[in-house]
Amino acid sequence: MIFRMNRTVCTFLAAATLAVGMAGCTAPLVLGGAALGGMMAIDRRTAGIQIEDESIELRSSNRIHGAHGDKVHVNVTSYNRQVLLTGEVPTTEVRQSIEKIVSGVENVRSVVNDLAVAPHSSLGQRSTDTFITGKVRASLVDAKDISASSFKVVTERNVVYLMGLVTQREAGRATAIARGVSGVRKVVRAFEYLTEDELARMNAAPRQSAPVTQDNAETGAPAR
Repeated sequence: MIFRMNRTVCTFLAAATLAVGMAGCTAPLVLGGAALGGMMAIDRRTAGIQIEDESIELRSSNRIHGAHGDKVHVNVTSYNRQVLLTGEVPTTEVRQSIEKIVSGVENVRSVVNDLAVAPHSSLGQRSTDTFITGKVRASLVDAKDISASSFKVVTERNVVYLMGLVTQREAGRATAIARGVSGVRKVVRAFEYLTEDELARMNAAPRQSAPVTQDNAETGAPAR
């Protein structure tokens, strides 16, 4: 049974997540990327891969913190063993070091490194990012022609990152939805693609493995 929510519930959950995040705001390293990504819903990844993704996030975060401590603010998000790195680091060398660390974590297939060489983002910026993530999630739920649970949403400095196992049609639709959310500056896609036939088979039978193609294309969106 698909877990469906209306916009009011999603906004409430985003606000609750924000409150929890603010309580721990002194931590320089944030685990798991999008706060709403862990909601119980139908997921196109196998249960084993979902557990592996959580393990990758934890191992990566621990190794990054062990190597760089409070000097960095890094969000680690793993989806189908593809890892997205967002946040801020002090130098290009540190940026490269973190990518190397994460690439060496067990079972990581690939790394999308979008770390910025910049000062740590402010609490206000992180609060805004959390709120944008909630709004994007709510908008995806409102769209009846795609499954919101097939997407993971991460927001960093008003840039929305979309991950998931999706068809080209779903990717385009979700990108358009995210671009239309107030406050979104840009949408970055880190999808793995299914054909429509693969999706039909996936919906009809237990999933055995994940498809292969990837997309790290960027789609610009005007500031709002």
